[in-house]
Amino acid sequence: MPVHQETDPEQQHFPTQNIIVIQPGSLHIRIGRASDLVPVKSLHCVARKRNPGGLYHRDPFIPPALCKTKECIDELEQCRLQVSHTLQTCVQSNGTRRYATPPQQIAAFNRRSVPEKVSDASEWPSIEEDIVVGDRVLELNPDLPYNIHFPYKRGDFNLHPGIGGSLTSILTDIADIWKWVIQYKLGIQLSELEKYRCVLLVPDIYNRSHLKHLVSLSLNELRFGHCFLVQESVGATFGAGVGYACVVDIGDQKTAVSCIEDGMSHKTTRLRMDYGAGDACQTLSWLLKKSSFPYAHWNEESPQDVMLMRSLFQDFCHVNVDICGPQEKIFVVNKPGRDSEKITLQVGDECLIAPLALFTTDLLLLTGPKNTRTQMIQGSDYEDPFDAEYLRETGRKRENVDTGGPSDAVAGTEGATGESQQSVNPDEDIVVDALDQTGGEGLLLAPGQVLGIDVAILQSIERCPNDELKKKMYNCILIVGGGVKLQGLAKWLQNKLSLQIPYMYKTEQLDIVVSPKDTDPSTTAWKGAAIMSCLESANELWVNRAEWQKFGVKILRERSPFIW
Repeated sequence: MPVHQETDPEQQHFPTQNIIVIQPGSLHIRIGRASDLVPVKSLHCVARKRNPGGLYHRDPFIPPALCKTKECIDELEQCRLQVSHTLQTCVQSNGTRRYATPPQQIAAFNRRSVPEKVSDASEWPSIEEDIVVGDRVLELNPDLPYNIHFPYKRGDFNLHPGIGGSLTSILTDIADIWKWVIQYKLGIQLSELEKYRCVLLVPDIYNRSHLKHLVSLSLNELRFGHCFLVQESVGATFGAGVGYACVVDIGDQKTAVSCIEDGMSHKTTRLRMDYGAGDACQTLSWLLKKSSFPYAHWNEESPQDVMLMRSLFQDFCHVNVDICGPQEKIFVVNKPGRDSEKITLQVGDECLIAPLALFTTDLLLLTGPKNTRTQMIQGSDYEDPFDAEYLRETGRKRENVDTGGPSDAVAGTEGATGESQQSVNPDEDIVVDALDQTGGEGLLLAPGQVLGIDVAILQSIERCPNDELKKKMYNCILIVGGGVKLQGLAKWLQNKLSLQIPYMYKTEQLDIVVSPKDTDPSTTAWKGAAIMSCLESANELWVNRAEWQKFGVKILRERSPFIW
């Protein structure tokens, strides 16, 4: 039976300052009112004081460097040399050939660089709370007995067998982080949240079970009056003010590509790679160490040092072939417990090679093996195993078997998986963030295969259902996310794509949008969700607590602005 929208006299004129838009990420969370120009940004982590004798656990602030063997390092070095040779063949905008400074020369300068003391050591702040949230985690003395948890990893729940890795623990962490940011960053009392509505940005490749838990958390735990879900790529098109685009979202630990048309994400075009700016930042740290990085105490186990390296990546790295030769940079190390120091660093092509790891993914081997993921929606739902979707998919499968005709690969996989998973573990049948071995359209995405950004865009667009849509997507490629603030990235991508686009889809101008309307690309999706929440058509999307408690996930199937 269809779930009907309850009439609500407040729907027509609900104040935008009472709508909270939440975009959770693997490193940062962005929360703000729909009326705000920019959201509040905070580390998406929580530190909990350990009980005496309790087990130790600290999630890393950057994807850890897992490549330790000589064979692995040799492979990385070979890849670095290949990228370096490619750069030497590039031509600058004035027509002259690029030149590169030998790493040995840069290393010799850095070994002679002596840190200059700026100020005396400051003390670690006095913190005694049992729970510390967000950016305040960076103020914790590493000797204090706290466990540190990031509830998201690679764009999804950070489930693991260690301390705090269960689904219950992760949802508790998420609730505590969101409550703290809402209360202390937005200045909203938690008791007032019933007067507010919530918009949640969710990944393009989503896990229905996780979405169900997030809606329950928003309505039952945080006690928002209403909420609805928006896919990140769809929000990005609204934020950029475009009707269609191939959206490339470069986050800290994941990069997602999806083709959007008229506010809908085409399921077959969704790709997600297990890498992001954090992995490229680790590549930078490896390159700098090869060049005798003058900050000898840098340690990836230290959150303050990691955040310093992230700032160096953001400030120094670029994708501009006109910048070549040695460049002197200055940075300040400000760390409690140590004297503040000013350090002069010389860099060469390291600042160009590190971000190019997003295109040459062999350089990302440093942070371990990765995959490219696609959406495989299950046909069943353990709360309603005989809903219309389940019956349609399994019925189609039965019809193909009875008639002896060719089976529908997607429907057969979904139906069969749904039945077998349900009989083993009812929670597992909703996991849809799986590898699609067929890759669709005859493209094979084998486990362990990770695509560079340019190849991922080409494959995503090739998965569009018709040639007309493919041509439209090549006409508008939208780059968003916190990992795209790199000078020259759009031009490099444009040059890479122009050499690979099939002739029939080539246009006079390949339009790559990075900062639509001069906005920060890291907030494009958030701003789009805020705009969506204010539209009159959004009235049909809101789910209130009474409806959620009565209908459960069935109401998401009817209200979600994407195919559930």
